[in-house]
Amino acid sequence: MQHTKIMVVDDELEIAELIKDYLEAEQYDVIISTDGKECLKLFREYKPQLIVLDIMLPSLDGMEVCRIIRAESAIPIIMLSAKKAEVDKILGLGLGADDYVVKPFSPGEVVARVKAQLRRYHQLSFPADKGDVRSFQNLEIDLKAYTVKLNGQYVDFTAKEFEVLRFLVLHPNQVLTRQQIYKNVWGVNEYGDLNTVTIHIKKIREKVRDNPSAPEFIKTVRGVGYKFGRSEK
Repeated sequence: MQHTKIMVVDDELEIAELIKDYLEAEQYDVIISTDGKECLKLFREYKPQLIVLDIMLPSLDGMEVCRIIRAESAIPIIMLSAKKAEVDKILGLGLGADDYVVKPFSPGEVVARVKAQLRRYHQLSFPADKGDVRSFQNLEIDLKAYTVKLNGQYVDFTAKEFEVLRFLVLHPNQVLTRQQIYKNVWGVNEYGDLNTVTIHIKKIREKVRDNPSAPEFIKTVRGVGYKFGRSEK
């Protein structure tokens, strides 16, 4: 039986080995790296299905490693950091990270997030269905091909940005709380940072030119959440 391959990258070997032990107990195949440049070399050789990636690394920091890996692969990346500053989270998510865990954390939390990310990554593997396209004036969304067109031109979306948009589109004119969006897109409820949803909504609005003060598509319901409110063609 072939197990899912995971790479754990942390300059603190004890932390990397602890995460490795917990993941191996769940029947994952795990490889460790403690260096940014070494991580990229092993990533290309080992071809993992998911990476747990620390920000503070020697030779090449985790942010740059994330940027390089995301340019080559769509696999889930879960970032680790001892820093709580929002700027780190925004940078990490902007570079394509799928999730973010702040130290100190329990190994069980990391395992839960790994399972959630792998479930969602596997859901992206189904083939495109050209009949499942939603059109909203100048915006066209293919729910199964995971593509977005604005005025006939493709717009680049990360997998998580698209999943947030997809969840909203599948519940038109329904107010969805940030908790509902986080739970359905990220799949981990009790550990969730709801600011992640806010960051993704902001990026989606920028990409579809949805002015927050007068939104055409994603409307903010103050104190509650968001809804996708544009009528289909």
